[in-house]
Amino acid sequence: MAIVKPFRGIRPPKDLVEKVESRPYDVLDSEEARAEAGDNPMSLYRIIKPEINFEPGTSEYDPRVYEKAAENFQMFQDKGWLKQDDKEQYYIYAQTMNGKTQYGLVVGAYVEDYMTGVIKKHELTRRDKEEDRMKHVRVNNANIEPVFFAYPDNSVLNDLIMRYAATEPEYDFIAPIDGFGHKLWIISDDNDIKTVTEEFKKMPALYIADGHHRSAAAALVGAEKAKQNPNHKGDEEYNYFMAVCFQASQLTILDYNRVVKDLNGLTSEQFLDALRKNFTVEDMGTGIYKPAKLHEFSLYLDEHWYRLEAKEGTYDNNDPIGVLDVDISSRLILDEILKIGDLRSSNRIDFVGGLRGLEELKRRVDNGEMRAALALYPVSMQQIMDIADSGKIMPPKATWFEPKLRSGLIIHKLS
Repeated sequence: MAIVKPFRGIRPPKDLVEKVESRPYDVLDSEEARAEAGDNPMSLYRIIKPEINFEPGTSEYDPRVYEKAAENFQMFQDKGWLKQDDKEQYYIYAQTMNGKTQYGLVVGAYVEDYMTGVIKKHELTRRDKEEDRMKHVRVNNANIEPVFFAYPDNSVLNDLIMRYAATEPEYDFIAPIDGFGHKLWIISDDNDIKTVTEEFKKMPALYIADGHHRSAAAALVGAEKAKQNPNHKGDEEYNYFMAVCFQASQLTILDYNRVVKDLNGLTSEQFLDALRKNFTVEDMGTGIYKPAKLHEFSLYLDEHWYRLEAKEGTYDNNDPIGVLDVDISSRLILDEILKIGDLRSSNRIDFVGGLRGLEELKRRVDNGEMRAALALYPVSMQQIMDIADSGKIMPPKATWFEPKLRSGLIIHKLS
């Protein structure tokens, strides 16, 4: 049973939303955030990338940076750039990319559900990244940015969402840079609020799609506050953290591709020969070739594209991990042939999100920065849910969700 609750969102007035909203903190570096914020004092980057308020080169982990985040969060509220809604309510957040729209419900997710595994994860988290986000949540006493969940398809919730989607949204804008559309509606009707709460109670689990470190940090700070409160009852706001929950079938997962700096001392021909042990290898010529199905890969090497297909027996269709193309490529190409074992720490490999296209792989190899590129067929949401249900963890750098959630549309205060 998944427990969610409505909350009093803190958000920009309608006429300021495009001044405030931003990309998430973890998809750009400090200098990119500094450039995007420019001379706009209302940019949320001044709260989520607060190092931009200091001289270039200031560490994002400097204690002054966290303090500045809290100072700016308060200042945004004092100036009316962010205002808290009077009523506890849910919100609907829609994103449109390439003509396809996905609709998410913005809810307060239950900390205890994260602790007990009702909210399921499929990635490992790093303690240093968790601690960074925990500091940010603590100092602001708020979830400034949401996490991204998936839930099993639900016709009652879908009907409710579509009813609101036929009405005028509270926010409606096209984001700069990527050109994706974003809309937001408010669910303030008490009967609809009750329906959302009750339908989530029927769900055995929710699934973290994107934002494992933010989820961990938000839940751990909530649990921390519960321990520190001698009068803790269980209904305090810190027992919940902000999540945007999408129907699983609506989500778009793009390929997450690999580029490598060397062939581990092998010539191109030796590398191709080594691949033939576990893959059929077909030269597709110089035109870009994209994998068309599971267990098919594209290799770019010496200005040629190759189609690789994993041979029978190299994967296990009954194992939620063993069936994954990220596992096949990690085991049989990156580890066995190239001797790149730890994808998280090796400096011989880099990763390219599918939104950039295979042209980006070609560019990075052609300019000599990388020696070869490997394109993968995207992981499915069902595969992610199967892995989470089995209690297993996906290999690193396996999923790339688009579009990313915009930050600054709603903030959840912990008190």
